[in-house]
Amino acid sequence: MDVHGDKAHGFAVTDRKSITIRGVTQVGAFDEVEIYMATVRGPLLLRGEGLQITQLNLDDKILSVEGRIDSVQYVEEQSPQNLKQKGKNLLERLLR
Repeated sequence: MDVHGDKAHGFAVTDRKSITIRGVTQVGAFDEVEIYMATVRGPLLLRGEGLQITQLNLDDKILSVEGRIDSVQYVEEQSPQNLKQKGKNLLERLLR
């Protein structure tokens, strides 16, 4: 098991008010209630309220989010390509 290399993945939630996720390779789409991302261990969906990305460092594969954390779910049917499409759809909604 590679706990310190490119395959390291995990997350820590503090008081359901913040989360730091290691192993993030891409953020697909996000708004105040959902954040879709690709990780080294598969696609992940974060849900809550008032979600705000406070740190995104893809070189170090770290994502930090603040807001009320309701759920963290691995979503196997999502692919990085689908994440890109969701991000595109979010951008189109914002530009309307």
